[in-house]
Amino acid sequence: QLQASGGGLVETGGSLRLSCSASGLTLDPYAIGWFRQAPGKEREGVLCISSRGGTTYWTDSVKGRFTVSRDNAKNTVHLQMNSLKPEDTAVYQCNAAAKPYSYWGQGTLVTVSS
Repeated sequence: QLQASGGGLVETGGSLRLSCSASGLTLDPYAIGWFRQAPGKEREGVLCISSRGGTTYWTDSVKGRFTVSRDNAKNTVHLQMNSLKPEDTAVYQCNAAAKPYSYWGQGTLVTVSS
């Protein structure tokens, strides 16, 4: 079971660190993707980190502001979000994927005030 946490209310330009943790599932062999869904919009992929630690950005608007890292000892993946903008407001979810398996966690709400 996956769980995203760390969301909250932050002002424009602020930072948040989200965490994706797992129980009953070891994240090491999985690629971990971060997705977000803003109010009234479809879910979009933000970025992912491979099992080997490589990062792929799916959304250009977060390049240079968001970074992702793995803490295998804590079975957790972190999403560091800096220079937040109001358009980053969304529910953020993490996904663990390794064919043919895919697991979704409950999301965490990030609200960026202008």
